Amino acid sequence: MASFQVARQEFEIDRRSVEERLRGVLPEPIHQHYVVVNGRRYPPKQVLMLATGLDRADFTTHQARRVLKRLGFVAARVQAAPETDDATAEGPHRGRQARALEPYIGKWVALASPTDVLVAADTPEEVVAWLTRHERRADYGMFRVPTHTWEAEGGGPA
Repeated sequence: MASFQVARQEFEIDRRSVEERLRGVLPEPIHQHYVVVNGRRYPPKQVLMLATGLDRADFTTHQARRVLKRLGFVAARVQAAPETDDATAEGPHRGRQARALEPYIGKWVALASPTDVLVAADTPEEVVAWLTRHERRADYGMFRVPTHTWEAEGGGPA
């Protein structure tokens, strides 16, 4: 258990309790910064708010990142998908879309662009609820990322 002072209040928090509090919680939209919890990217303020019960106006994104990094979570900034100069690369958008969707295999996703995943969840209902709650649109569609090649090709198991 680690001690942190946030908004002039002391908190005892550990990595496991943060992971438990976020289990089953879909991430809010990510703008610039994110932290990875349970294999998902979350806005740092959402994570610290759920971990402490504080109002997100009581602390900054950088304070949240600092606390979460001390607990061992990966914190980073959103970066554009790397462009490829390889004209022979296969697949939609020269493989950039496949790389963007790889972490979401088997999940339902909503896309803002061919390589920008807005949200991923286990059911289409969860994705639609998230889009509605955050007043977002899946301009590039909503679908389940296939778990096997044969699913993507419209066939059956071999």
